[in-house]
Amino acid sequence: MKTIKQLGIYLDHAAANLIDFSGSDKEPKSIISEFDIQDKHETLQRSENEMHHKEQDKQRAYFKKIAAIAADFNQLLLFGPTTAKTELLHFLQKDNSFGKIKIDAENTDKLTCDQQQIFVGEHFKKFDFKNS
Repeated sequence: MKTIKQLGIYLDHAAANLIDFSGSDKEPKSIISEFDIQDKHETLQRSENEMHHKEQDKQRAYFKKIAAIAADFNQLLLFGPTTAKTELLHFLQKDNSFGKIKIDAENTDKLTCDQQQIFVGEHFKKFDFKNS
């Protein structure tokens, strides 16, 4: 029987917490976006257009880092309080290597690390009967 590897990704535009729900007790891994408020202020002083391009480039790099890890999983849960989860979903859907990966996206309030782990556990436990 094929092992189901499940990953929860709690994210906003600044950082992502990757929570492996594949039965191991690994600590969540964090990925930080390189586009910060300092970048925004510096590039805005030059031009808004330049700031927009720099932000898009850094966001694409941020999403690529997340995708590189997520590609090893069968099921993904994208969740969080901002539109970043939807943007990541669209980014992943454009990548053919994610065609066979089940991806769910859910809105949540801002959650602590413990709340994130509970949320991921409850989400994937709903689908346990499908995995047996």
